[in-house]
Amino acid sequence: MNTVLITGCSTGFGRDTALHFLNQGWNVVATMRDPAASTLPASDRLRILPLDVTDMSSIAAAVAEAGPVDVLVNNAGVGWLNAVEGTPLETVRAIFETNLFGAIAMMQAVLPGMRARRTGVIVNVSSSSLYKPLPLLSVYRASKAAMNALTESAAHELAPFGIRVRIVMPGMAPSTSFGETARGQVMKDGGFPAAYADYAQQTLAALMEAANGPVTVGQDVADAVYRAATDPECPAVLPAGADAVAWARDA
Repeated sequence: MNTVLITGCSTGFGRDTALHFLNQGWNVVATMRDPAASTLPASDRLRILPLDVTDMSSIAAAVAEAGPVDVLVNNAGVGWLNAVEGTPLETVRAIFETNLFGAIAMMQAVLPGMRARRTGVIVNVSSSSLYKPLPLLSVYRASKAAMNALTESAAHELAPFGIRVRIVMPGMAPSTSFGETARGQVMKDGGFPAAYADYAQQTLAALMEAANGPVTVGQDVADAVYRAATDPECPAVLPAGADAVAWARDA
């Protein structure tokens, strides 16, 4: 029976993806910073492990306890919404630590085993914001753009070992706490610079208006990740959600 390890499973896309793999009969290693926060249903095919993707010792412990992994899903991520000028450099580093460096560290942790078995799949969850130059997402988009570039090259590096690497691009998902968490962090760090206040208000209003149209739900992402993990003919970059599909088509 195949085993998938998924990062960031306490809520949102990670939780929905873990549940979907469980429902398909997989062994699931669902990881999160605080396992006590899990709301996943009990199953003899589910293990919930603590994991902080910014902590190398935490990564090593989780991967060792997980054992052989057939599929790695790099889902853990943090959002951010502010202008470049309003983003402290320490915040930039923290975003890249989770969204990019954490994904790289997880790949490096599972790849020796995948290479030895000459099989495996890595699915990196990115963002459909890369299809459009959306304002106030500059630093967040930069972290995801870097991960896409990394993934595209890694796919070629790893193909000779029988390892597939894919990207899933979720759209806007107002039903998750991702955006609200990002806005809360912005306010905690001082809010938008005064010079950008009017622009930020207009941009946020436009984002809220867009949420009244086609959006992404967790099952869209779970379906896309599962396809990326199980379908050898899956495209290298797969949009997830009605809005993401439309943006990809128009890009």
